[in-house]
Amino acid sequence: MSNDRLAALAAAGISIWLDDLSRERLRTGNLQELITEKHVVGVTTNPTIFAGALSHGEAYDQQVRELASRGASVEDAIREITVADVQEACDVFSGTWETTGAVDGRVSLEVDPNLARDTDRTVAQASDLWKAVDRPNLLVKIPATEQGLPAITRAIAEGISVNVTLIFSVERYRLVMGAYLDGLEQAAANGQQLAGIASVASFFVSRVDTEIDKRLEKIGTDEALALRGKAGIANSRLAYAAFQEVFTGPRWEALAKQGARKQRPLWASTGVKNPDYPDTMYVTELVVADVVNTMPEKTLDAVADHAEIDGDRVTGRAAEAQHVFDELERVGIDLTDVFLVLEDEGVDKFEKSWAELTESVRQQLDGAR
Repeated sequence: MSNDRLAALAAAGISIWLDDLSRERLRTGNLQELITEKHVVGVTTNPTIFAGALSHGEAYDQQVRELASRGASVEDAIREITVADVQEACDVFSGTWETTGAVDGRVSLEVDPNLARDTDRTVAQASDLWKAVDRPNLLVKIPATEQGLPAITRAIAEGISVNVTLIFSVERYRLVMGAYLDGLEQAAANGQQLAGIASVASFFVSRVDTEIDKRLEKIGTDEALALRGKAGIANSRLAYAAFQEVFTGPRWEALAKQGARKQRPLWASTGVKNPDYPDTMYVTELVVADVVNTMPEKTLDAVADHAEIDGDRVTGRAAEAQHVFDELERVGIDLTDVFLVLEDEGVDKFEKSWAELTESVRQQLDGAR
């Protein structure tokens, strides 16, 4: 039976995506159940998710044995394993992709995070993954580093649909939207059908609070402590205002007439990390039309159980959100440094997860040989 709270969230314009994928979910029918019962219309993955999936259960054993028997390298094994899962998930979501007019039913697969500072190799791998998965509802994840920005443009220009990940600041988000529009204009010049190109921009929420709260507690004044837990939501509301601004006006309208799709904001990192905060706050406080919220299953279950969905909580609140940031600066928060630290940490975490994934696959291949 469909969940009423999640139905209300979907009705408010939020596309509910699951921030998790495993072969076990696919083989047991769990993913299909989430589509049917919990309004899930897409999936995001990252190296951490695949490392976790491979370290639990036996769902990958047969494929690992086959890879070992033909002497596959660790890198080739990772690619074949992750591509197989994403292909199957894309097929599970094919009905959603069709019924939503290719808006949802999307599955994301990330380029190797070790390439985050290398434009050319990022583009090459994005192209390889796009061809390997060979599903129109794939999104290739490219990080929004300085070197990632031109990679986004070049991938879009080639007709590759992209999930831009690791966006923390509105300033960087504006550059991401610019990179997308540049890519669409180049794609049109190259004769690409713009209607076939999709993109989301993954704007991270809870990690902003984690980093800023730590700094506020170090400052320790009443004014500083009163700002805890406010930055992530305010940042996202400012991002949505920027989205509304960029996807209006002559430049966008010229592309829209050629079939282009808006690059929707995606609220990422929406699991609450501070137990003192409501466990659904990064969902209920960011309800607004035309966005994706990708949730870990724990957050999805919390929303289904007790979230209060109270309509649009974002539109028209940019001035209020800016006031939060003005106050953060006034009490001594260096926001430029915050966002730099978050980006570096984000890349570093995914690189470490990739190393864990590599080691896990190496051990499994060795054990199967």
